[in-house]
Amino acid sequence: QLQACGGGLVQAGDSLRLSCAASGRTASDYNVGWFRQAPGKEREFVGAVSWTSINTRYADSVKGRFTISRDNAKNTIYLRMNDLRPEDTAVYYCATSATWTTVPNSYRYWGQGTQVTVSS
Repeated sequence: QLQACGGGLVQAGDSLRLSCAASGRTASDYNVGWFRQAPGKEREFVGAVSWTSINTRYADSVKGRFTISRDNAKNTIYLRMNDLRPEDTAVYYCATSATWTTVPNSYRYWGQGTQVTVSS
């Protein structure tokens, strides 16, 4: 199981760090992606980290502001979000995939999400 946490209500320009903790089945052998879904919108790719931690990739909308890292010893993946904007408001999810992809349907295991709300 995956559990995302760390969301909250912040002001524009603030920072948050989301955590994705894996239990039961280890996430260390999988690529981990972060996605978000705003009301009325489709789920969109935010970023991903490879299982080796060597590779990361980000959506253009968050590049330079968000950073993904992982601590396989703790079975936890992090999403550091800086300079948050109102358009970042969404429920954020973490998920695992055996492939290196941005496509949500290619991610098999999903956490239940954490709400991030950014006020202007």
